[in-house]
Amino acid sequence: MDFQLQKEAENSNARAGLITTDHGTIETPIFMPVGTVGSVKAVHFRELETDIKAQIILGNTYHLYLRPGIEILEKAGGLHKFNGWKRPILTDSGGFQVFSLSSNRKLKEEGAYFRSHIDGSKHLFTPEGVVDIQRSIGADIMMALDECPPGDSDYRYARKSLDLTLRWLKRGWDRYCSTEGKYGYRQTFFPIVQGCVYPDLRKESAHFVADLGADGNAIGGLAVGEPTEKMYEMIEVVNEILPADKPRYLMGVGTPANILEAIDRGVDMMDCVMPTRNGRNGMLFTKNGIMNMRNKKWADDFSPIEEDGASEVDRLYSKAYLRHLFVSQEILAMQIASIHNLAFYLWLVGEARKHILAGDFKPWKEEMVIRVTQRL
Repeated sequence: MDFQLQKEAENSNARAGLITTDHGTIETPIFMPVGTVGSVKAVHFRELETDIKAQIILGNTYHLYLRPGIEILEKAGGLHKFNGWKRPILTDSGGFQVFSLSSNRKLKEEGAYFRSHIDGSKHLFTPEGVVDIQRSIGADIMMALDECPPGDSDYRYARKSLDLTLRWLKRGWDRYCSTEGKYGYRQTFFPIVQGCVYPDLRKESAHFVADLGADGNAIGGLAVGEPTEKMYEMIEVVNEILPADKPRYLMGVGTPANILEAIDRGVDMMDCVMPTRNGRNGMLFTKNGIMNMRNKKWADDFSPIEEDGASEVDRLYSKAYLRHLFVSQEILAMQIASIHNLAFYLWLVGEARKHILAGDFKPWKEEMVIRVTQRL
């Protein structure tokens, strides 16, 4: 993987760049739709490519390992051939999913023991094993196995957690460096900075990660219960250390305002389930604020979903019709809302990129943060 830094914004740490993989080029800053089990919920790849204009999607090691399983993915020739997505794919190592199974997992030096949420079967993820699994999945960008401590962890727990994560990281990095991809194209490996909300732990982790010299680096363990301002503070602390000539990936964040603030602080890549998950529940993000499509106020509003929206569905359907679909519990409602939200998120990072290149990112961002947080 190659990264070209094209321009840094004025009065901001925002950057515009290009990530080149063997499955295509990605313009940064970028938002990556979450395709946990190899599909983005309620969205066909046709819409992802043409309407949403996604440049890269995510898969998840934990979920793909359990179903359909590594044997099936290897027989298919990797996830790209299995699901038909021809553009880049990033896979999360499964660390966050194991974290979310707190009642069904146990962390030890060798790795993370857990029970499947599907059938209760026992499994072990080791730092080496998740590299091997991601080699078999065939992701363009693979993530290190880490522990994601809760945002309200005390210092003692955060210290212990980080120590384990760094030991796991070294083992995963060694495994990555000693193995090759299975399908004839390059795969890269991103280490993850942890450390909860403690600046000294974040700095230690960031230095450790930066010293590895990976093609890109990730920031994990944020948006997991800590105050928003703490999240922004940790991003600033970490990005002062992570190398500027490598892409920086903020994992699992967030709202449109979170994304703009992260870009402002030097983040290049982001992902979150929010646009699809919230969309399936009737929440639409727009250029002028947030709409709850179940509200009675939209019942006789026959204007387009968004007058100057980023997707084709915004022009095809009215607010009244979309509300009717949600009230009637029609599956089409979830599809329309998911497409709209993802297209908006991709539009938002695309506009951020344009304003970085144009030299007026900071004032544009300040105005947009106010607009996108309004309730309509």
